[in-house]
Amino acid sequence: MLEVLEISSWERGQISEFIDLPFRLYVNTPQWVPPFRSEMRKILTRNHPFFEHSQAAFYLARRQSRTVGRIGVFENRRFNSYRDRREARFYYFECAEDDEAAAVLIGTAADWASRRGLIELHGPHGLSGMDGSGIQIDGFEQRATMTMMHYNQPYYRRFFENNGFTKVRDYYTAEIRRQGFTMPEKIRRVAEIHYKRGHFRVPRFRSKRALKRIAGQIGDVYNRSFAVHEDFCPLREVEIDRLADDLMLVSKPSLIKILYYDDQVVGFLFAFPDLSAALQRARGRLNPLRIIDLLTEAGRTDTLIVNGAAILPEYQKLGGNGLMYYELIRTILDSGYKRVEMVQIADTTSLMLADMQTLGGRVYKTHRIYRRNL
Repeated sequence: MLEVLEISSWERGQISEFIDLPFRLYVNTPQWVPPFRSEMRKILTRNHPFFEHSQAAFYLARRQSRTVGRIGVFENRRFNSYRDRREARFYYFECAEDDEAAAVLIGTAADWASRRGLIELHGPHGLSGMDGSGIQIDGFEQRATMTMMHYNQPYYRRFFENNGFTKVRDYYTAEIRRQGFTMPEKIRRVAEIHYKRGHFRVPRFRSKRALKRIAGQIGDVYNRSFAVHEDFCPLREVEIDRLADDLMLVSKPSLIKILYYDDQVVGFLFAFPDLSAALQRARGRLNPLRIIDLLTEAGRTDTLIVNGAAILPEYQKLGGNGLMYYELIRTILDSGYKRVEMVQIADTTSLMLADMQTLGGRVYKTHRIYRRNL
């Protein structure tokens, strides 16, 4: 017999069931990278900035008292107000290969949204634009990219397409191998031209403190440059500060490329070492020894992740993106990194797709956003 239970924010046992399920489902899956349990607990107990303005519900599916599935469903009121939408979003979906359980969980999320007068269900989308999005639909032999672009079982696609969902967009992950790589001539020419002209520049930062001082300017570039994207909602100051703190924790100043036009910050490109192996060893636990292991992995990994690039609209298509990639490539060639992953490249983002192709990137994973009318 199948039952669905909405978990309470104060019921520790239910919260633990929700958190523990993927650790059980992926116990023998080397591609899966676990999230931190403490971060999930903050969300389930509503100790997260999202709940200052919006609502969510979290459900477990049980078969004969054993948890077989879970889902979270949200009403992001800030996003809906900003975009004049009436949509709900789902996230944290995990399920055994149980078609009935998946259908009931999806239906429960849809009912929750309908009762609030919402007319569409989209996802997977996290609580903010900083969370990875989509159901993985190919590249299942590849390890997840940290906790940003998640791994899921191949049968998840069937669950959603058999329950009334259709594609919204795809996000690509591309790989660039250092072996045989040379600086693209197009990027070299662009860099030479702009360095001669003297307006665009990409200074090399040597301290995290110097980067933190311009976090507000970077946040402003993010909000202004991504405003045209359908899934965009402006980051609040608290979210910008949190993003800066997270970035400073995992990256190095030399890997953060900030584009200036004269004395104004007009673009950025974020890169950081791949900590996936250390996250797998941590198994969702964060303690002093695990922090040391994460920091050690940052200096040991041979993979660099590029996730986050933007230029103010009025400075786009002027070559500034080429200058940022030129400086990033120089940094990579001077380092021991053997491969680069470019993640969350939307199939609607022509500039990023063109940059990826110029750099010789090969798409090898795809995540898909789905929608369903209610």
